[in-house]
Amino acid sequence: MSSDSRNVGTDAVFTDVVARHAERIFNFAFRMTMSRDDAMTVTRETFQRAYVASERAKAADMEPWLLRIAHHVLESLHAEEEEAPRFDWDQLDDVLRSEATRTDVVHSQQSPQREYMLWELKQGCMTAVVNCLSAGERVAFVLAAIIGLPEETAARTLGIKTSAFKVRLSRARQKVQDYLAPRCEHVNPRNPCHCPSRLGVAIAKGFIAPPSSAVVRLRKAGEAFAAQGATRDVGLLFKNLPDPDMPDDLVAGLHQEIASGAWEPLKGTGAR
Repeated sequence: MSSDSRNVGTDAVFTDVVARHAERIFNFAFRMTMSRDDAMTVTRETFQRAYVASERAKAADMEPWLLRIAHHVLESLHAEEEEAPRFDWDQLDDVLRSEATRTDVVHSQQSPQREYMLWELKQGCMTAVVNCLSAGERVAFVLAAIIGLPEETAARTLGIKTSAFKVRLSRARQKVQDYLAPRCEHVNPRNPCHCPSRLGVAIAKGFIAPPSSAVVRLRKAGEAFAAQGATRDVGLLFKNLPDPDMPDDLVAGLHQEIASGAWEPLKGTGAR
């Protein structure tokens, strides 16, 4: 088999890797940064680094390996962050709960726009809650509660002992629980903060934005916003969140870069 043929075969395999794992890597990066732009950057660089070092990967541990690379990319993008939170609880309260409730916006909207916006608010608020955690606690919570990795696998992904990971995760869960338990309707329906009454405030404060076009994709296909009900299990609450919408052209763009050979000269330069 010629070298070109081997490259074509390798590229075909890696194209499939991108197709199968891009949404998960994007989800991880978005939950860690609250930014779709950052999530796109992290996803692209993760797969570029993985392509460069693709001979190191094994099919059985492909996802943890990609998540480990994504974590290193995040650390390099936000080296100045260290252990500081990206957001804090007081800021979140000030944005969503410092003004009187507003129901005019939700009443003025028709489905599916109303459903879209309510899911968007829940997504945004829950992601902001995670970003109130320190960097170490946040990545532990995202990997375990949202991505759903077993604790041992998540610990290996971060290169730390399982016991240390469990400490981080326990602290993160407790902080999230302490914040949401007296506030959020999704933990207890009797709590004061309800998404429909906060939607107008969230839009007015620029916390979320209306859909940019008439084509609206629900955050959870086929499921109404109110269908999930409440749960005191914060891990389950986050696990049941739908994935953030990944840009339609992200995977296609990565496939094009692979097919064009743009990443081939980088092979041998090393990747984490």
